[in-house]
Amino acid sequence: MAKGMNEMLRSLKAEKELEALPEEEDIKVDPNKVEAGADVTIDKEEVVKPEDADAKRPKPVPKKNRRGSKQMQAELDDAKALAESNKEKYTRLLAEFDNMRVRNDKENSKMFDYGASDVLEKLLPVLDNFDRAMGSVTPEEKTPFEEGIEMIYKQLKETLKSIGVEPMDAVGKQFDPNFHNAVIHVEDEEAGENVVLEEMQKGYMYKDTVLRHSMVKVAN
Repeated sequence: MAKGMNEMLRSLKAEKELEALPEEEDIKVDPNKVEAGADVTIDKEEVVKPEDADAKRPKPVPKKNRRGSKQMQAELDDAKALAESNKEKYTRLLAEFDNMRVRNDKENSKMFDYGASDVLEKLLPVLDNFDRAMGSVTPEEKTPFEEGIEMIYKQLKETLKSIGVEPMDAVGKQFDPNFHNAVIHVEDEEAGENVVLEEMQKGYMYKDTVLRHSMVKVAN
């Protein structure tokens, strides 16, 4: 009998617990309430039962269509544009720097050549004196001393040639005022017109510039 009473009490307790539960309510979707981050448009209000809630729940919006992804893409595009702009600026500055370096090298080279020309021009009278000294001695009259002087003279000419100083050797060439200075004009029917007959003083070139004009005799 005690067992039956216990079962009756448990049954009454269960009924009271069921009565305390709230009644089932239909779930309504509010069209004015949209979850942040989703592009959702609700055309009408729809009553959804609890058991159908999962099936009726809107599908997640693809990441590429979310506002956050669009913003990140825009920032990425801006960063790419900035990087490309900086690359162009860097390339342009590098080209300008390279051009400036080339110009500076040319200007420095010109300044060096200008200074060297001034020094080398002062050495030309020394070469003239060597020429006169060597021309005044015949091969039969040469002594060991004179042969030693001739060797020094050849060494000096080779050294000057190695740095770009060379004689013009104007004899037999057409007179050119850019290289020659005519000090004597003679009538010579056998020679061509305006041909250099004799070099009174040798002219010299330093690389591509005239170090000293040749003083020449020219046929009319």
